[in-house]
Parts: sequence; structure tokens; C-alpha cells
Amino acid sequence: MRTNKLLTTLAIVSVVLISACKKEDATPTNPSNPTSIPLQTTIQTAVSLNGTSVIAILAGSAISNTGATNITGDLALSPGTSVGGFPPGILVGTQHINNNIATQAKLDLTAAYNDAAGRTSTDIVTLSGNIGGLTLTPGLYKSTSSLAISSGDLTFDAKGNPNAVFIIQIASTLTTTSGRKVILSGGASASNIFWQVGSSATFGTTSVFKGTVMVMQSITFNTGATLDGRGLARTGAVVMAGNTIVKQ
Repeated sequence: MRTNKLLTTLAIVSVVLISACKKEDATPTNPSNPTSIPLQTTIQTAVSLNGTSVIAILAGSAISNTGATNITGDLALSPGTSVGGFPPGILVGTQHINNNIATQAKLDLTAAYNDAAGRTSTDIVTLSGNIGGLTLTPGLYKSTSSLAISSGDLTFDAKGNPNAVFIIQIASTLTTTSGRKVILSGGASASNIFWQVGSSATFGTTSVFKGTVMVMQSITFNTGATLDGRGLARTGAVVMAGNTIVKQ
């Protein structure tokens, strides 16, 4: 009887130890951040914005707004002439509608867009699909299709370097879903984040975004979306709805 009890006790202990070992050996998973982002050694320099540096919103065909949008920075349109919704929108800056400043800003946007799109690196990191939940460190990132921030927030970590530059090349669309945020950490600055978007960008209701967004076509800000940076559209329209946009 004592022998049977001893064997039973040993068996139980063995199961517990094996189970504990399995838990220790298991690789933890985070469903909101499934990809390991490697650190890059190639240092990127900031994209030169020249005449667009004072612009918060720039469009090609038209600019429209509904609701209490607040923009800090200049607003420019070229070659279009249609600007609507100011008021009720408030612009703490100057409107440049198809004038010399707007025309030059559009030329400078084209140069900046091409600069960002043409960047290369030996350790460029490829992104795809939903990047919500990821933490990006300084460097160059590329997507051959669309990107979305949908399953979690996206963090930029400058690793203590306030001058660190992030460039994200996107072949197609950029989308954020409602309430999603771009978060800055480690000294990261919105003025050093550059998004080059091959088609259009859409920012979801109450989403919070950071960086200079340079798109080939159009930009849509849904109700309550905010941007610390710039929204710059080469050929299409910029549509706003009760947004807060602060040039950085």
C-alpha cells in the first residue's frame, strides 16, 4: 500500500514538473503584435518639405469641411479653387488658393513624395496588412500593398533619440479604424515621421494620427479624427469633419 501511494505521489510530482517546464519553454504570444520588428542600423535623414513646411493641409482638386474643424497651420490648394466649410471650420493660419505659394507647395510636395518613395536601405523592414499593435523603431519601412491600423494602436519608439527619422512607404491605401491611435515614445517626434501613400488615406472616427502624410490621391478625415503633422494630397481632395489638425 505504501509503495502504491509513493508511486502515485511521484507520478503527480512528475506531471507538475513537466507542466511547469512546458510553460517556461513556451514562447509567449501577443495576438495584437505578432511580428518581431528588427532594429535597423541604417540611419534615415528627414524628408525635405521646403515650401510645404508651413502647410497643415494641402490638396490638388478641392478642400471641404463639415463641423467644428480646427487647423493650426496654413491651408493650400492647387490647381483647384474650391474650398468649403470655413467657417464653421477655424483656420489658425493663412489660406493659399491656387496662388504662387500654393503652386510652389505642390511642386515641393511632389519632390518630397518622390524622395520618400525612392529611399532604399540594406536593412529595410517589410510591413503588410494590419500593423496595429506593432512598435516601430527608427528606419525605413515598406509595404507593397495597403496598410491598416485596426487591431491595436501603433507605437513609434525613437529609442531616446529625438532626431530619429521614420519613413513608411505604402504602395496603395492607408487606413485607420475608429478610435485607433499612433503613439510616440522614446523621444519620437511627429515631425520626423513620413508616410508616403501610393493612393489615398482614410482616418477613422476619433482616431489619433501622427506624422506628415503625403498621398498621391485624396485624404479623408472622419468625424473627430485628429492629426499632429500634415495632410498633403497631390492630385485629389482633402475632406474633413470636425477634426483637429496641428502642423508639426
